Amino acid sequence: MTSSADLTDDLVATFQLDGEQVRGRLVRLGPVIDDILSRHNYPEAVANLLAEACTLAALVGSSLKFEGRLIVQAQGDGPVSYVVGDFDTGGALRGYCQFDEAKVAQSAAGFARPGAQTLLGKGLFVMTIDPTNLKDRYQGVVPIEGETLALCAESYFAQSEQAPARIRLASQPFGPAEQQVWRAGGMMIQNIASDDARGATEEAWRRADALFGTLGEDELVDPELSPDRLLFRLFHEDGVRLYPPSPLRAACRCSEDRVIGLLKSFPPEDVTDMIEADGQIHVTCEYCARQYVIPVDVIT
Repeated sequence: MTSSADLTDDLVATFQLDGEQVRGRLVRLGPVIDDILSRHNYPEAVANLLAEACTLAALVGSSLKFEGRLIVQAQGDGPVSYVVGDFDTGGALRGYCQFDEAKVAQSAAGFARPGAQTLLGKGLFVMTIDPTNLKDRYQGVVPIEGETLALCAESYFAQSEQAPARIRLASQPFGPAEQQVWRAGGMMIQNIASDDARGATEEAWRRADALFGTLGEDELVDPELSPDRLLFRLFHEDGVRLYPPSPLRAACRCSEDRVIGLLKSFPPEDVTDMIEADGQIHVTCEYCARQYVIPVDVIT
């Protein structure tokens, strides 16, 4: 059995620069992101956007100190109307996009891969913290700015927290067209605010930020580059400590009971309109594409 310490893919791990008040997290996704993306026939640009959202959700959500969910979503008036990445603290990831295929193809003309602002247009970037055992959600909202969700997230942290953050996200399909598999990765560093105990942290942050700026997107998704080697490349002069990683998995929370419960919440006339020719109601989960066939008599 592979222990968490042996993981090189489908993981999230915390790291810290030795002797400095700079911390970070690293996400590497292989089969997990390929599973999420392959459940729908996404164009490459849309798949990339969704991979970024899922990676970002794991990066930020893994910092939660309580059980719950971190939901990254963006919605706008562009070819992609909605993208969401959903992480829970048990390590489960899911996500999906709503898009207009013709408009996506049009927006991709002349671009190797159109970015977030091109695809989403004018709209909002939202992060939602949803604790399991607490009633209140916390939600932060910023405008969609920049061609990556990473830039949107940096803007979010700049407005909502005192500690600055830098984020980089990447995704890429590997292999021939008919057998492509997706990979994704992300890294985030944050500066811990100075105080009397820690002393000044600005110089350490400037140095870490400069080193972080040399990180290539190809390094984040390289299947031959392990997390410890990646961090050593970036921060070996200062020293970096990588803590044991936690595994990630693709998992949806849909179930027949949840579908039935949702259908029971609709007025009877709406339920009647949903009945198909076979006398049953057909429901497809937007996240995992699982299909449910529900007999009407279990609802009425």
